[in-house]
Amino acid sequence: MPTVRIPTPLRKLTDNQEVVTVTGATLGAILDELNTTYPGLGERILDEQGAIRRFVNIFLNDEDVRFLQEKETPVSDKDEISIVPAIAGG
Repeated sequence: MPTVRIPTPLRKLTDNQEVVTVTGATLGAILDELNTTYPGLGERILDEQGAIRRFVNIFLNDEDVRFLQEKETPVSDKDEISIVPAIAGG
């Protein structure tokens, strides 16, 4: 099963789990499952139209999904997904 690395600010929604396992053939299906299993997580990752928020980066095995097929990106059992909120500073 694919694993998802949860960033520290979102772990309160996953019972403080750093890594969770999920099922799904695409990134979109996995994000849907995450939101079902951990209510509130989806709204922090996806905007009102269901697109990945501008300031949230999602990587599939170190590849930014924006350069793949975004939510339509296929996912296999051995894949690792990382959710990385953007950091702003100045």
